[in-house]
Amino acid sequence: MDRFDDILSANKSFVSTFTSEDLTGTAVKGLAIVTCMDSRIDPLRIVGMHAGDAKILRNAGARVTDDVLRTLVLATHLLGVNRVLVMPHTDCRMASTDEAGIHADISKKSGVDTRSLDFQTTTDQLGALLKDIVKIESYPLLHDEVRVMGAIYDVTSGLLTAIN
Repeated sequence: MDRFDDILSANKSFVSTFTSEDLTGTAVKGLAIVTCMDSRIDPLRIVGMHAGDAKILRNAGARVTDDVLRTLVLATHLLGVNRVLVMPHTDCRMASTDEAGIHADISKKSGVDTRSLDFQTTTDQLGALLKDIVKIESYPLLHDEVRVMGAIYDVTSGLLTAIN
């Protein structure tokens, strides 16, 4: 457990000032954000929101995967989501190389063969974002009133640039 002592200690501080006990599972602002797992991204702060305002879905590259679609079905029908922001970012490892490059990097660093995985890398981040937007907009199981926007977050300036 000693590898996690810092986490447990930080949680004790968090608990001492915790004020979110009245929040529910509903997205108060009706927003879901699909973004990257990159630790430079603070999705709620980027869009001026707080805990409870939006659903956050994160994965490598901010890609719209089957699991993202599954989660959006739940969020749009049961959790108050009526808007989806797909938000990849600049300087993303998943947009700087192709699949073969990622597999080779992992193999070189760790000796692990990851070729059975599809990391969904892209060398055309804008094109991938536009396809992901269409994937959400055309998904038949989502709530009919869902609106989708794509935007690229700049990790060096904090600027969010709308794409559609």
